Amino acid sequence: MTPLEAMRAATVVAAGILGRGDLGALKPGMLADVVAVDGDPTADIAAAARVGFVMKGGEVFRRP
Repeated sequence: MTPLEAMRAATVVAAGILGRGDLGALKPGMLADVVAVDGDPTADIAAAARVGFVMKGGEVFRRP
């Protein structure tokens, strides 16, 4: 898998398999958590490990 395919498999594809189409997308009215990383994980999957910001359920858990 490419890095992008791996991230999609772990998010929107997995949510769809579980019957939870309300997860894994950033759109108004949908349930989503937000993670910002340092770098481009679609080019370098290791960037996914460099988390700088986390928001879950509208609450910020980690800021840069």
